[in-house]
Amino acid sequence: MQARTLGRNGLNVSAIGLGCMGLTYAYGPATDRKTAIALLRAAVERGVTFFDTAEVYGPYTNEALLGEALAPFRGQVVIATKFGFKIDVEGLQEGLDSRPVHIREVAESSLKRLGVDTLDLFYQHRVDPDVPIEEVAGAVQELIRAGKVRHFGLSEAGVQTIRRAHAVQPVTALQCEYSLWWREPETQLLPALEELGIGLVAYSPLGRGMLTGKIDEHTQFASDDFRNQLPRFTPEARKANQALVDLIGSIAARRRITQAQLALGWVLAQKPWIVPIPGTTKLHRLEENLGAAAVTLTGEELREIDAAAASIKLQGARYPENLSRMVGR
Repeated sequence: MQARTLGRNGLNVSAIGLGCMGLTYAYGPATDRKTAIALLRAAVERGVTFFDTAEVYGPYTNEALLGEALAPFRGQVVIATKFGFKIDVEGLQEGLDSRPVHIREVAESSLKRLGVDTLDLFYQHRVDPDVPIEEVAGAVQELIRAGKVRHFGLSEAGVQTIRRAHAVQPVTALQCEYSLWWREPETQLLPALEELGIGLVAYSPLGRGMLTGKIDEHTQFASDDFRNQLPRFTPEARKANQALVDLIGSIAARRRITQAQLALGWVLAQKPWIVPIPGTTKLHRLEENLGAAAVTLTGEELREIDAAAASIKLQGARYPENLSRMVGR
């Protein structure tokens, strides 16, 4: 597995990481604990050194799972986690909370659940409009100086917020959705990140599974699957957006790789400081995804993909209105 560097502070991670949310949250029933632990350890054995979690995934259970599974690999892996949501006693989200006192509380709790002395990468999960980003950056800076956090990250933040935060405490990585399915970051975010020396961690690089070719308009999701809430995943939108999936399929077939490998290879080809974190609950999918690290797309192939994709107008918003208000701030 090749390595990549996120940010000018030199956070070195595997070129492909593992998004762990789906093991306990958002995409149907949680994975059996023993199966999940085996998957996480198999990822390490195959060269993955970058794992993404958050206190809200579960909540709390995802961090605890990683803490147990990755305990034998302390010092060999990088674990990114997140703060910024208020969670009630029943484990339900009650909105955003990035007050410095809350950030410190979350950090202490995450350290315990993960079983580590220092959080490798600590993201603000979503920008809190009630707390100036300078206060957020300052709170994380204090944690860094105290040795409890190594690197500061932001998730789904807008360019001006990133600049303001970076002026207080250098931001190592921005996490946001990025794929052939969602290319909006190319307009403003990527140029700003390149200028500032901030890495991009691309979540949902497979379009929440759509780009793998395993989902179509007839696919039925579990009742608690997050995709049921997304306008881009209505049956009508999936039918309309099949054109992009077919495009990826045709080029992948010519290259004799899978659609997932082509989609991930495309993300990797965009910038050397972009690290995709596809999630999975299955070992054979993990191995398939990691195979994308060996995919090298030529300039001609990238131009072909861009030209063909430009002629396809995707239908359906990325998020419903209530969640759209929480991104790009």
